Amino acid sequence: MDNEKKSMIKDALILFAITLVAGLLLGFVYDVTKEPIAQQKAKAKAEACKNVFAEADSFEAVVSEDGPTAYFVAGRESNVDIDEVMQAFDSSGQLLGYVITVTDHEGYGGDIQFSMGVTLDGTLNGISLLSISETAGLGMKAGDVLVPQFANKKVESFTYTKSGSTSDSEIDAISGATITTKAVVNGVNSGLLFFNDVLAGTEGGVINE
Repeated sequence: MDNEKKSMIKDALILFAITLVAGLLLGFVYDVTKEPIAQQKAKAKAEACKNVFAEADSFEAVVSEDGPTAYFVAGRESNVDIDEVMQAFDSSGQLLGYVITVTDHEGYGGDIQFSMGVTLDGTLNGISLLSISETAGLGMKAGDVLVPQFANKKVESFTYTKSGSTSDSEIDAISGATITTKAVVNGVNSGLLFFNDVLAGTEGGVINE
């Protein structure tokens, strides 16, 4: 019996030691990788902003204690989140517009997240996909088929068509990927609605007053 107890205690100590070492290693790895990961995320965010607002010299996050979604009109697009808003400035510090990060939860393969640049007069510079997991050969064509169609358009909202666009407000749908097309279009429309309802006309771009 004593030997059995000793064996159990020994096994418990070994398990504790393994757990302790594993925890210390995980903590060490986290500390080592935390800064590079943060830098990579910051770089990716800066590149996304530049992709949709090339003329801007710098970007600054609009901060609110409730977050951007608190200012979005509830119920308009319940499947869309406004994740972040960045102000875009020129080299003299003049506000040029905004970079709005949007996530639409209606994608065929899950969430579709993108950034969109909107100038102060409401012109959509374009959109840049950040995360998408649609069907290969179909929805994954969004970057090639859909993204270019949103560039330099000044409209209140977009619709999609399967018969060929005839105006700036119409987007040609991806063949065989209507769900993906709808998700992207709805996401862009939500971003434009957020701009027009919340950001347009605010003094210095402040939305947390």
